[in-house]
Amino acid sequence: MDFTTLCIHGSKDKYDNTGAISVPIFQSATFAHPGVGQSTGYDYSRLQNPTREHLEKTLAALEGGIDALAFASGMAAASALMELFQPGDHIIGSDDLYGGSFRLFRHISQKNGLTFDFVNTSDLKQIEAHLKPQTKAVFIETPTNPLMKVTDIAAVAQLTKKHNLLLIVDNTFLTPYFQKPLALGADIVLHSGTKYLGGHNDTLAGFLVVADKTLSEKLRFIYKTTGACLSPFDSWLLIRGIKTLAVRLERQQDSALKIAHWLTQQAKVKAVHYIGLPSHPDYQVSQKQGTGFGSMISFATDTESTAVRILERVRIIQYAESLGGVETLITYPMLQTHADIPEEEREAKGIHGRLLRLSVGLESPDDLIQDLEQALK
Repeated sequence: MDFTTLCIHGSKDKYDNTGAISVPIFQSATFAHPGVGQSTGYDYSRLQNPTREHLEKTLAALEGGIDALAFASGMAAASALMELFQPGDHIIGSDDLYGGSFRLFRHISQKNGLTFDFVNTSDLKQIEAHLKPQTKAVFIETPTNPLMKVTDIAAVAQLTKKHNLLLIVDNTFLTPYFQKPLALGADIVLHSGTKYLGGHNDTLAGFLVVADKTLSEKLRFIYKTTGACLSPFDSWLLIRGIKTLAVRLERQQDSALKIAHWLTQQAKVKAVHYIGLPSHPDYQVSQKQGTGFGSMISFATDTESTAVRILERVRIIQYAESLGGVETLITYPMLQTHADIPEEEREAKGIHGRLLRLSVGLESPDDLIQDLEQALK
């Protein structure tokens, strides 16, 4: 089945006999048993709920996995993921991670006995140089947030399989429409479903997707025990959002490419990070492992005052955290998404007061360019 058709129709399972086109919202905490020792297949919504099950089966199919678990947020999914590991285990992560992931690893997971090294995962030699007997996993974002670095997933997968490590890929920026990490050798895919999968800036959600039964069973046990499951109504919002995922991403990508080209021509813009530009250092890797480039752009201005002026003067574009929705949002990573990273580390990575991140929505690209143009004056 074509990806677009699968987005619309999702799981083939039917959950009622009314003929309803929209999947029902089973807003119930618990389900009655037909008899002693009998079950309808649903007992308690923390374990499973028909609306959430439809969503999970849909996303598993879109990612090419055997199971997907829907969480109350992306960070809830990442937190559950860390429960796979034991005190003393070591994880190698991308050095340009989303600030929330960095905060979780540094301040929660390390407290619980895990250790981390953060390296440029685009460079296999750096990963190899940090391998230890205690290393259990490699955690990558590709492209990274906010500097849009790209990691060759298949190449890293060869390395992790050689050393019997888990490869975890945060696929939030590209979604399975543009990139399928499991097919490239990843073991676990992580999503903030709040972003492109939901697509409307109106709900929080997170996902883990796997292609291995043993991993599925381990994560399901963690899931039912810790309880950070997605509600039936939020599950329905994600089902609705995914129906338009393909058409949204195509339009957003077209607009992003137009805006990225325009930004490269502006005197007050000194660097543009968009993986769809042939000038991007990882352009060829992106072409090889994906079918598109997405709609996330970051760019550096000439001065910090120029960056602040843009944030305060945009009219259509909204200065807000998050990304992937129909509205175009601009973010100041230094003060928002990456505020918890120590200043010296931020500066060394290039996350400074001149860097802005743009999530291109569905507005007219010409209107967005005009908005940026007047803000730059």
